[in-house]
Amino acid sequence: MLARIYQPARNAMQSGQAKTNVWVLEYVPETAKSLDPLMGWTSSDDMRGQVKMQFETQEAAVDFAKGQGIAYRVLKMHTRKPLVRAGGYGENFATDRKTVWTH
Repeated sequence: MLARIYQPARNAMQSGQAKTNVWVLEYVPETAKSLDPLMGWTSSDDMRGQVKMQFETQEAAVDFAKGQGIAYRVLKMHTRKPLVRAGGYGENFATDRKTVWTH
């Protein structure tokens, strides 16, 4: 029973960083998922695949895993450089622009 501890990546559809400051502990699947031949539904015998716990810090997640005797692996995520311009979004509509605004 192996668990992975990681920080989730931001949603690719939005530029915000919400819900990326938590740490998640979830179990690695032990068995492969199977297809039901009649309905085509995907199923699994591994009930731990439904468990996803959130923690405020990496240390809290690691302490929980150690306390419960769960083998774990910490995954380091790549961090992005924040995209912050000096004038921000309002700079697009500034009346004192020095250059002509073009597309």
